[in-house]
Amino acid sequence: MRHENRRSREGRMTCYGFIGLGNMGGGMAAVLAAAGHRVQAFDLSAEALQRAVSAGAQATETAAAAVAGAEVVITMLPAGSHVRDVYEQAVLPAAARNALVIDCSTVDVDTARAVAEQAQGLGFRAADAPVSGGVAAAAAGALTFMVGCREADFAAVETALAPMAKTVVRAGEAGAGQAAKICNNMLLGVSMIGACEALSLAEGLGLDPERFFEIASASSGQCWSLTAYCPWPGPVEAAPSNRGYEGGFAVAMMLKDLKLAQGAAASVGASTPLGAQAEALYALFDRLGYGEKDFSGLIQMLRGRLDLLA
Repeated sequence: MRHENRRSREGRMTCYGFIGLGNMGGGMAAVLAAAGHRVQAFDLSAEALQRAVSAGAQATETAAAAVAGAEVVITMLPAGSHVRDVYEQAVLPAAARNALVIDCSTVDVDTARAVAEQAQGLGFRAADAPVSGGVAAAAAGALTFMVGCREADFAAVETALAPMAKTVVRAGEAGAGQAAKICNNMLLGVSMIGACEALSLAEGLGLDPERFFEIASASSGQCWSLTAYCPWPGPVEAAPSNRGYEGGFAVAMMLKDLKLAQGAAASVGASTPLGAQAEALYALFDRLGYGEKDFSGLIQMLRGRLDLLA
């Protein structure tokens, strides 16, 4: 379902406890504050916390303080171990039992299911709701949320996420949101490599890559990685390729998601050879020292032009 990203959709101010204010979480918290909601924010990084305060959030000294009295708790954390720890040490002990707890991190399906089961056992309504859209969409309140939750809880989850969302989709029960995100990002990682290889080959064959972009964008090779996030500088103004591959979706984060996908594939016996090759390529790029660059910067490794990433 699509939403207008405005407080009027909810009709009143909601108190959010927000834990995790990195590139994605910081933008999401800022959007909530801009929509007129109370945002009790916490992050281990003082710099990230200060950015959230500048955007209208209220700083708290601990994760437990962030969730105290909140009607909705949102976590946006790096890995499953962090999610488990924060839930066990702060969210479940300190949040009100009638709170809606939503984990928007990208983690393994087992963690999502375990955390939801633990929360629901204590009376919480719980959901896993990883996001797609990147930093720009987070700042614009235009994310896609893939939700795993009980069907009876989805309306509340949908309303809570609406200020930050372009689309909110229920994928199924607990863990289904993470399953959808893992599959989606494996597809994204593979398709970006294809776009990078095609542009590099076009250059090698003497075809202007920007002209190839025009052709492929109107042909069967069209894909999001090419037309919305082009790895070649120039054609897509908002793409990280025009900012030295800074910002956007870090190589290290793509690698994390591809590892999750491969772990999930192994657990169910699914064959994902392109996913495995994508993981290997991004792992190489990361080992070369470019883990903080946008994942589309892989094109410069394929071109042998890592000097352009300095």
